Amino acid sequence: MPVVRFVREGREVLCPPGTNLRELALQEGVELYGLKGRLGNCGGCGQCITCFVEVVAERKEGALTPLTPVEQQKLRRRPESWRLACQALVQESVAVLTRPQAGRDAQKQAIAAAQAEPLPEGRMPEPDPEEGADDEVDSGAESDEL
Repeated sequence: MPVVRFVREGREVLCPPGTNLRELALQEGVELYGLKGRLGNCGGCGQCITCFVEVVAERKEGALTPLTPVEQQKLRRRPESWRLACQALVQESVAVLTRPQAGRDAQKQAIAAAQAEPLPEGRMPEPDPEEGADDEVDSGAESDEL
């Protein structure tokens, strides 16, 4: 499974491929929003453009899904490395800087460290198909309980 490295927070989170970056961040308690976004955001449909992240490192190109049409329109005047977390799905391990519009200069050292440290592949070993074969449920026993 891919690993998302949240640079500002100094955390790495393992997630299944195809995970929405915004949902992952919120689930893990990572603060995506500045004041404006905390007061009111669109809930993940890409209209408020307050869930900016900056991709600072990728295990390989295409770690996040390609820009959506919403991002192409909303991010026209933003740096190419910025994405909307609500529109990006994690495909491979990636390092992102949350709230890049706030205090980015103060994060230079953390960004450099995140870029210098290789991103883990993050893949879990494939399950052994024979393992768990003895875990069959006894369907013959019925319960009278309701």
